Amino acid sequence: MKPAILVTGGAGYIGSHAVLSLIAGGWRPVVLDNLSTGVRAAVPQGVPLVVADAGDKKALHATFAEHDVRAVMHFAGSVRVEESVSNPLKYYRNNSGVSRDLIEASVEAGIERFVFSSTAATYGIPETSKVTEDAPTKPINPYGWSKLMTEQVLQDSVAAHPNFKVAILRYFNVAGADPGGRCGQRGENATHLIKVACEVAAGKRPAMQIFGTDYDTLDGTCVRDFIHVSDLAEAHVAVLGWLAAAEQPLAIMNCGYGRGFSVRQVLQTVEQLSGRPLTAIEAPRRPGDPPMLISDPSRLMSQVGWKPQHDNLDTIVQSALNWEHALNRAA
Repeated sequence: MKPAILVTGGAGYIGSHAVLSLIAGGWRPVVLDNLSTGVRAAVPQGVPLVVADAGDKKALHATFAEHDVRAVMHFAGSVRVEESVSNPLKYYRNNSGVSRDLIEASVEAGIERFVFSSTAATYGIPETSKVTEDAPTKPINPYGWSKLMTEQVLQDSVAAHPNFKVAILRYFNVAGADPGGRCGQRGENATHLIKVACEVAAGKRPAMQIFGTDYDTLDGTCVRDFIHVSDLAEAHVAVLGWLAAAEQPLAIMNCGYGRGFSVRQVLQTVEQLSGRPLTAIEAPRRPGDPPMLISDPSRLMSQVGWKPQHDNLDTIVQSALNWEHALNRAA
């Protein structure tokens, strides 16, 4: 049996998928979540759930000791870009401050591996459409800054504690749901494009907005690199295993597919798969939205050997639609 892995935010969207992937890989996940946005139902039966804040050092040390935790996957945090602008102190507390305390507790407990959920928002508005990990990090909102600050804390911690191995994974646009229907995105007032479009298709919203139609792209709308949440979860598990034998103690890797789709292409796919027209209202550009944002995931693929299994827009959208219909039936 492989060692126990603490999954902070394991009752949330991405964290719950990571738990499923860990179980499938023979690991022993232990979820720590304060349930402020996560839900108990997202934690599989038999998986220990510790209801506590990810920065609660007393709870962390007790959990590390009780379950003999040897590694951490850190997903807990706040993720709404717009909210980070209106309430930046919340993001510097929930993301940067809490992460700092978690990292300190992990170092004190002798945790060997730490995988951090970061974001492409650390790049800000990239100078090139396809972004490598060596691109300048210039966040344009407190959300991106709060994640980049945590990245810096991790890098400094690795330099001071050589036995502490860290992987920083920068996500691009995460979407979809578990193909088996076990979990998906549950949050209220979602802002992610595919989630919102599927809510419109499922009758949960009357309409949605397209922010900007005059970009220098094929159809005038923004282009993004969408990655299926289950592929992202598998990337975390692959990186966790890879870290054990990695020569370098620190790795920064992009998580995406290396190709993008426009907003209009996504909406067209949702309409085709749902069989329903979507009411989409054209709106002005949002400040700071780059016209095109596509990852270069070659480092993750070549060094770790990660191979996506759901690299298809139809697959991503269909899984998201199935999840919305399942939520409707459960309501």
